[in-house]
This record gives sequence, C-alpha cells and structure tokens, in this order.
Amino acid sequence: MKRLNAYIDKAFENIPKSEQADQAKEEIIRDLEEKVADLMEEGKSQEDAINKAIVEFGDIDEIKQELDLPDHPSRRKQELARLNLGFSIWGSILVITLSVFINFYYSPHIIWFIYPTFGIAWWPLSMFYNWYRKKVEDQS
Repeated sequence: MKRLNAYIDKAFENIPKSEQADQAKEEIIRDLEEKVADLMEEGKSQEDAINKAIVEFGDIDEIKQELDLPDHPSRRKQELARLNLGFSIWGSILVITLSVFINFYYSPHIIWFIYPTFGIAWWPLSMFYNWYRKKVEDQS
C-alpha cells in the first residue's frame, strides 16, 4: 500500500500541515485501503485494485475546499479580488469627489465633472466583474 500513501502524500503536498489535514489524510488512506481490499476480494490483482481505487477517488480539490484552508490558492485569489474591489470603489469615490470639488470651485457655471465620472466608474465595475468571476469559479 506504499503506492496509496505516495499518491495521497503527493496530493496533500500543497496543503499546510495541520491536525485537520492529517486527520483527513489518514481517513482517505484508510478508505482507499478498504476499497483495495474489497476489490481484491472480488478477484482483482493488487495492482489493478490500487489503480481502480485511485481512479475512482478522483480529484482532491473538493477535500481541500472542505478543509477550509485560508492559504488555499483559489480562496486567496478571491480575497485579493474582494480587496481590489473595495480599493477601487473607495479610490473612484475620492477621485470623483475631487472632480466635483474642482468643477464647482473653479467653474461652477459649467458642469463638466460628469465626463470623467463615467470614465472613472469603469474601474470599480471591472473589479466587480473580476471578483464575481473568481467567486463563480470557486463555486464550480
């Protein structure tokens, strides 16, 4: 069963060491060993049983999400996207406010601040799209 251990060790190499991750790893190895034993009882060779158990196990991404790891790359990307969205909203509000102040202080008879406002509004809209796309990617 060294091959199963090597497979699971490889799958868990990017996951930070924690008690929760170790428990999940042990449980997965135990389940795979039981699956191999069941397949061998059905008449499969040990090598075939191990291969089939690994193939049926599939991808470990769901398990990584269940562990709710703060350092999980997709979670970190989503947090950065949310931070970018907040920064873009506050930054655009400040720039638009400055434009309004300059407009009414220096040329109150001409309202021109609306024009740069439309251009500045694209910044938070694009960051919202980026954040939403990453959120949808993580859910699928």
